[in-house]
Amino acid sequence: MPLLELRNLKKYYSGHKAVDDISFEVSGENIYGLLGPNGAGKTTLLRMITGIILPDEGDILFQGKPFDPMNQIMKIGYMPEERGLYKKMKIGEQALYLSMLRGMTKKEAVKQIKYWFEKFEMQSWWNKKVDDLSKGMGQKLQFVITVLHQPRLLILDEPFSGLDPVNSNLIKQEIFNLSKQGTTIIFSTHRMEQVEEICNKIILVNRGKKILDGDLTKIKEDFKENIFKIGFSSTPDYFEPQSFDIIEKKDLESLIRINKGYHPSDVLREYLDHGASIHLFNEILPSLNEIFIKQVNEIQSTPAFSEPN
Repeated sequence: MPLLELRNLKKYYSGHKAVDDISFEVSGENIYGLLGPNGAGKTTLLRMITGIILPDEGDILFQGKPFDPMNQIMKIGYMPEERGLYKKMKIGEQALYLSMLRGMTKKEAVKQIKYWFEKFEMQSWWNKKVDDLSKGMGQKLQFVITVLHQPRLLILDEPFSGLDPVNSNLIKQEIFNLSKQGTTIIFSTHRMEQVEEICNKIILVNRGKKILDGDLTKIKEDFKENIFKIGFSSTPDYFEPQSFDIIEKKDLESLIRINKGYHPSDVLREYLDHGASIHLFNEILPSLNEIFIKQVNEIQSTPAFSEPN
């Protein structure tokens, strides 16, 4: 059973479809990357999943049951891009207060706060105020407060904003640890390299529609174009290739595209028959950024939807 299931969600704003018939499932110990350009509908989706706003049409199921924000929201942790901490309240008191709002007892909350504050070296922060923190320190605090109640579903919107490389790596490792412990994670960001590094599933939306979703490795396989990189110890004699076209040639390396109906072994045979000595032969899969740009450009080249008068 999926942990979260979205069925034909729609949300309208003044005749504009912010979310246009989107359906997908999230489940298991997976980290989902929610991707899309500005205005694609990502924030509206996240706000519906967390019960901040309700869909105009469609259904949200959580653990197989219709989503009930009053009860099920306690099982969700949401770290929005725009921070929502009380700037004048002491950090320790704030962490305790927000934990208890999520259903934790005071004893449980204090135990978890001490655990996370120690892990993130925040012990001395207890009596500080959010106003006293840098943006990166505030980001660490927001992450800790989001995970204190051990949510079943964790939603992170641009969690690395303002963090230096050391603290970015710290948060990243905790995301992996939480996933291994059974937390399902939705990670929304514009940075494709972070998605490729962290996520194993992706959901791409644009103009309020879902463009594609699924396993990241399989999606890369689906979009590959039979491009290979070849490294030579010694180059071949000149010949007109039959099984491939040369895209780029530089010193002892070439980038080639295998022609339809041919196999990588045909390429190797042609090169070896003409005296080449090969030490590298790797397939080049498209980056997520290349897939993203291609799919978004295809959608943007079609006429935009508008509501009838």
